[in-house]
Amino acid sequence: MKKIVIISLFTAIIMANNLDVNSTLNSDVNRSINKDVNATQKVVVKKAPNVYSALGDVIYGNIDSIVKLQELDAFKSFSEKIKNYSKSVEKSKAIGFDIESGNKNVDKVVYLETLRTLSKENDYFVRSVNSAYKSSIEKEDNKLFLETVNSGLLDTNKKREQIVEYYLKHSQDINASGVIQKYLDEDAQLKKKKKSYDYAKAKRLRDEAKIRRIREEDKKKQAELEKELTEEVKQKKIEIRENQKKELFH
Repeated sequence: MKKIVIISLFTAIIMANNLDVNSTLNSDVNRSINKDVNATQKVVVKKAPNVYSALGDVIYGNIDSIVKLQELDAFKSFSEKIKNYSKSVEKSKAIGFDIESGNKNVDKVVYLETLRTLSKENDYFVRSVNSAYKSSIEKEDNKLFLETVNSGLLDTNKKREQIVEYYLKHSQDINASGVIQKYLDEDAQLKKKKKSYDYAKAKRLRDEAKIRRIREEDKKKQAELEKELTEEVKQKKIEIRENQKKELFH
């Protein structure tokens, strides 16, 4: 009887321990899952509202670059204007998200007018950078040139050839960083591809193209010749008929 009691107690202790272990494991797993979910939620952050995105995306996309203009000597005088503009952009973004979430207390028309006003200010900063870029080339101000090129507010793809040309002319005084380095790397890759160009394959393709042209010309000449022969045959038939008619009447 004592043996049975002891065995029962021992079994109960083991089951309790297992339950505690499972409970702890489940708790750890749940904490881990929650942690992963929270981490994922932090990563997925919307950068701009979808409402009137045609205007908003440009404004919200340029704001970081515009704020960084304050760090450049040429734009120190813009500091107060940039700070006020930045605050207005952040307020506008919050309103945009409110509208997107379905807040009926926010007027979409007012938001649109705000975006239009901000768009004009955005354009002002972009024009200022373009003007500074042009001035840097005219005055050969290498520091300003590099700053405007890497500002994020210049259409560097459109001005790529001019940027690279200016850099090559002043390469001893300019540190090829950012956009310029990117273009130089791309040009280096292009040259590398040109060096590995398959000349034998290119020759074969040229020869094949030449053969196709010759064949096409031969076909064209053949068609013209057949046309001429057909016309001659028709003419001969007409002449024969005319002669036969004449013989019948004589």
